Amino acid sequence: MRQKSTRAWADAARAAPLLVCGAIAGPLFVVVFLITGATRAGYDPLRHPVSSLALGDLGWTQVATFVVAGVLTVAFAVGLRRALRPFGGSTWGPVLVGIWGAGLIGAGVFATDPISGYPPGTPDRLTKYGSAHAALHDVVSMLAFVALVAACFVFARRFAGWGSPLWAAYSAVTGIVFTGAFVLSGMGFEQTEGLVNVAGLFQRISITAGWCWLSLLALHLLRGREIGDRAGG
Repeated sequence: MRQKSTRAWADAARAAPLLVCGAIAGPLFVVVFLITGATRAGYDPLRHPVSSLALGDLGWTQVATFVVAGVLTVAFAVGLRRALRPFGGSTWGPVLVGIWGAGLIGAGVFATDPISGYPPGTPDRLTKYGSAHAALHDVVSMLAFVALVAACFVFARRFAGWGSPLWAAYSAVTGIVFTGAFVLSGMGFEQTEGLVNVAGLFQRISITAGWCWLSLLALHLLRGREIGDRAGG
């Protein structure tokens, strides 16, 4: 038993570089879409989705951001699994975070359709998908969003069991905020009256809340804080 515990702590120590990946993925993603969204001609960050930044001549910047952030997040998921072993481990939490990362890669590989009038001259909403890759973009994006929400609630339960009520509450609140803002943004992109011009804002609230939680989770584990007295048993 002691040998098994020692191995678990050794795995946790080796997880540090992978946890760093999780700490930087979110800030990288958010900074890039804030800068490109504020400087792209015809693009309104309050109205248009982040995915639309992958369209047009400069779309490669957002594509690259999706892929790089996704790869960093998948690496973080591996580190997360290793780092939690000394505390009893978590199976579904790291898996769900990994699905979120894989979904980001897919969202970069498969470009979305124009929506809400961007790029300029396109309709507010297409009556059907313009291509198979646009349909795949929506499928992988939806899977990614659902996975991250589920991860928040899985970790809320795990942190409660580990004796960390603040992290349990933070994880649950993040899941609720993420879900609510995501639903409102989706309604806006579907051209629901009153939400169209703020759909991009709600999506950014959702994405930023999720990324903040992931980055802080990575930093929390990097600092080596004990999750709870019961975890050390």
